[in-house]
Amino acid sequence: MTTFANTSAPASTTGLLHNRWFQLLIGLICMMAISSPQYVWTLFTKPLSTKLGVPLSQLQITFSMLIVLQTFFAPFQGRLIERFGARRLISIGTLLSGLSWMLASQASSIGMLYLTYGLIGGLGTGIVYIGVVGQMVRWFPDRRGFAVGMVAAGYGMGAILTTFPIASALAGQGLESTLWQFGLVFALVGVIASQALRSPDPALKRAAPLHAQQTTGTDLAPRQMLRNPLFWLMFCMMTMMSTSGLMVTSQMASFSRDFGVASVLVFGLAALPLALTIDRLTNGLTRPFFGWISDRVGRENTMFFAFALEAVAMTLWLLTRENAVLFVLLSGVVFFGWGEIFSLFPSTLTDTFGTQHATANYGWLYISQGIGSILGGPMAALMHEKTGSWHPVFATAITLDIIAALLALLVLKPWRRRYLADTATIK
Repeated sequence: MTTFANTSAPASTTGLLHNRWFQLLIGLICMMAISSPQYVWTLFTKPLSTKLGVPLSQLQITFSMLIVLQTFFAPFQGRLIERFGARRLISIGTLLSGLSWMLASQASSIGMLYLTYGLIGGLGTGIVYIGVVGQMVRWFPDRRGFAVGMVAAGYGMGAILTTFPIASALAGQGLESTLWQFGLVFALVGVIASQALRSPDPALKRAAPLHAQQTTGTDLAPRQMLRNPLFWLMFCMMTMMSTSGLMVTSQMASFSRDFGVASVLVFGLAALPLALTIDRLTNGLTRPFFGWISDRVGRENTMFFAFALEAVAMTLWLLTRENAVLFVLLSGVVFFGWGEIFSLFPSTLTDTFGTQHATANYGWLYISQGIGSILGGPMAALMHEKTGSWHPVFATAITLDIIAALLALLVLKPWRRRYLADTATIK
């Protein structure tokens, strides 16, 4: 029997709160409220390193902790959400996310930064991310890729609103004041928005168009899914793409300074914050765009094109690294080829293993993001420190992109086709 989060009255109740497009909007706002800890982290690396007196590789452990704790506890968080309800858990998550910045503003040692920004922030953002994605794959059985892409866009684009204000606040008010004030705002926005969350009626799945039902596999619980090789193939592919994207996300401020373009004026603005703002835009737009495309041309075909696009863009980025204008523009293309993993993989997973345990199942897949943060964060920084060059780091990321693109088309596509055909026969 299908179980859904006990967050409210049944979705069949009339009213704005039970309109799935309104729920999509609320999910988008909740995601935006937790996006800055990951996507503006690179702005904090220099002032934090100066304040705490630690090298970049040691400081980047904070970023990895944020992503690891956001992801490694995701299966457990998914189970909690399915048991106690999305509204309650997501409220707690947004509160913890904002509180992590407020507490980090008082950190006087690297250990305290790990505990506040890394541990508390990671747990908070993880609850929200998993919970909102789990809601959307259920609310939109017929537009799964688009809906997940939209809320994932909130996570990718939310920092557009905060990148320049935070950069300005750091310059004018200092590190501590910036973390405290923005953390309070994030907590308030997230907690207020999450009160409007509702869960769909189980009848919504039965009312889905026939083509949506036919392309969704039999519902599997996590323990069953984890025994299926298809899951582990998706897990490896998402790890590869996460490593590449998180290397850029966490190290961009550092390698832009080494390339000599960080402070160069482009269109009247400093290249680094301008690139970060454009990146947030393209990183957000790619999620609903490629999600929408994948609803029409297939998940694996879309993966191949998007992953290959990032590989090409990163290659050109490295080759033209001293050109500030191209640095800004190509950074946007790089993120446009990466951010779609957060719509394509959860949609593909739910298409394959059903909606009943969608939140908990995606929690297991989302662990790959944590592994990617370790490889793309401190490991990439350590590779740079040992070699004295960013070339090996970029070469590794580009290679992973290419392998993931080929796996999508040559391995994942035929495997999934056979699996869905077999489950359809069993049904």
